[in-house]
Amino acid sequence: MPKTLSELRAGIDQVDRELLALLNRRAALANEVGEIKRAEGSPVFRPEREAQVINGLQSANPGPLKDRNVAHIWREIMSACRALEAPQRVAYLGPAGTFSEAAALQFFGSSIEHVPCVSIDEVFRATAAGTAEYGVVPVENSTEGVVARSLDLFLGSPLHIVGETSLLVRHNLLRQSNSLEGVQAVLAHPQALAQCQGWLNNHLPDVERRAVSSNAEGARLAAGNPAWAGIASDRAATEFGLHIAAHAIQDDAFNRTRFAVVCLPQTLAAPEASGKDCVSLIVSVPNRPGAVHDILVPLKHHGVSMTRFESRPARSGQWEYYFYIDLQGHPSQPHVAAALKDLQSLCAFYKVLGTYPLGE
Repeated sequence: MPKTLSELRAGIDQVDRELLALLNRRAALANEVGEIKRAEGSPVFRPEREAQVINGLQSANPGPLKDRNVAHIWREIMSACRALEAPQRVAYLGPAGTFSEAAALQFFGSSIEHVPCVSIDEVFRATAAGTAEYGVVPVENSTEGVVARSLDLFLGSPLHIVGETSLLVRHNLLRQSNSLEGVQAVLAHPQALAQCQGWLNNHLPDVERRAVSSNAEGARLAAGNPAWAGIASDRAATEFGLHIAAHAIQDDAFNRTRFAVVCLPQTLAAPEASGKDCVSLIVSVPNRPGAVHDILVPLKHHGVSMTRFESRPARSGQWEYYFYIDLQGHPSQPHVAAALKDLQSLCAFYKVLGTYPLGE
C-alpha cells in the first residue's frame, strides 16, 4: 500500500535528522584535521583535495541526484567545515550582486568573508597585499573571448592561479519600473554591453550605452535614476530592489565566463595533481620566422594537449607579443614535465601562471 503524504514527510524528517548528525560528525573530523594542519602549518584550503572528493562522490553517485547537484551540496558542506577552521577572505569585483561574487560563492561556497573590490586591478592588489587570501577574476568569456585586463595584470603579478570555475552568465535588464519605456541610458561593464549588443540594437537602438566598473555597479546606479537601466544578474535585482524589465538578454543563450582563483604562493603552493588538471603559462619567443611554430613542437612530441592559445601585445612598440597558453595535465606527470622543459628552452620569456584542478 502506498505511503501517505504525512508518512512520507515523517520519513523525510527522520532522514534530515540523520543527515544533520552525520554532518556534525563530519565537521568534528574536519576540526581534527584542522588541528593537525595548524600544528604542521599546512593551508586550510586544498583545492585538489576538494576536487578529488567531489569527483569521487560523483563517480559513486547512484542517483536520482544529478552530479552537478552533488557538487554544489558538497562544496557547501566543505565550505562550512572550512569556516570552522578559518573562513577564507575572498576578493572579487564588487559590489554585491556581481557575477564575480557568484563565481566566488560557486567555487568556495557561501562560508567566506567577502572582500568586494572596485576593479579587477584592486582584486589583484588586495590579494597581493594580504587584504584577502584569495582573489577571483574573470579571464575568458565564451562570446567575447579573453578579459584583456586580467591577462595583462597576470604578467607582472606575484599571484598564481590555484583554481578555476565557469559560470553560466544570464544578463537581465534591470530598472525601477517593469518596462522598457523611457530608458535613456543602459549601464554595465563593457563585457556585458558587448555580450548583449544584438538585443540592445533590436530593442533599445537609440539608447546610450554607458560603461561602468561592474554590472552590479550599473544596477546600483540604475536604482537611483528612473531613466537608467542596468545589465546584471537576478541577484543584483534583489540586492538593489529593481524590476527585471527583460530576462536573459545576452546574445548567446549558453554564454559562460571562466574565472581564475588566485593567491600568493605563500598562501597556497601549487596544488598537487587531482587527476584532471591544467597548467597556465605566459611565454614570448624571439622575433624570427617559425618561432611560434617551434614552441608547439614539444607539446606534440610529448603528447600534451593545448586547450588555449591567446596573444597579447607586449607594449614594447616593437610589435612583440606574449602568448597565454593552457595545457592539460600536471607537472608531476613525466610527459608534461618534459614538454615544459623543452618549451622553456625555446622561449625568450617564460612564466608559469599556475597549476590547478580543472573547473566545472
